[in-house]
Amino acid sequence: MPRREYAQECSLAAALDRVGERWSLLIVRELSLGPLRFSELARSVGGAPTDVLTKRLRDLEADDIVSRRELPPPAAATAYELTELGRGLERPMFELARWGMELQRAEDVVGLAPSSLPNALRTILRPPADAAFDLGLRSAGQSFALRAREGWIDGTRGSLGTPDLTLSGSPIEVLAAVVIGPAGVPGVEIEGEATLLDWLRELVVVPPRLREEAQMLVESGALLIAATEAAAVGA
Repeated sequence: MPRREYAQECSLAAALDRVGERWSLLIVRELSLGPLRFSELARSVGGAPTDVLTKRLRDLEADDIVSRRELPPPAAATAYELTELGRGLERPMFELARWGMELQRAEDVVGLAPSSLPNALRTILRPPADAAFDLGLRSAGQSFALRAREGWIDGTRGSLGTPDLTLSGSPIEVLAAVVIGPAGVPGVEIEGEATLLDWLRELVVVPPRLREEAQMLVESGALLIAATEAAAVGA
């Protein structure tokens, strides 16, 4: 099936010609945390038919947004990663995600997947240019690292040295601890500089309505019940 294009002399149309198809930006979202094999990408993107995912990757490769590379042993497999041009999509992608928060409710993210936790935090945290911190995340047996430098947060899978602070728990519990505070969220384990968590809370930028809804979920205990139910379903 040929790719649909707007065929307009407009830079926005040119961008949408390349990443406006369904699943394309979600592929970029997942690869922003590092290379993935096809099977890993299919799981993390969530629900994309195999033939459609193959087509999207082929188109993104043709446009030099995604490239392939061979992973060394013991993996010894082909992985997909963002090119330099593809990396340029990260900032507008997160701005679009921040706009999308206006369309969400707090309960919409209760079932957030562990693989989505680092990018969720990259979306809601806005560090100043002079901020420098390393944040470790652990959720459902998966590890991630966030590194803030010069007003930007890089995210990767796995661990990077010794972080200043590590948060462990279900995705929704970690998010609640960052947005509202760890009180009332006993499922979150905190290692390292606990005072950094208080400072991170000051960097959170979410619609006031969402913060109020999250506070109500924590105070009512509904968040912990929903998180437990979501974990049971995913187990």
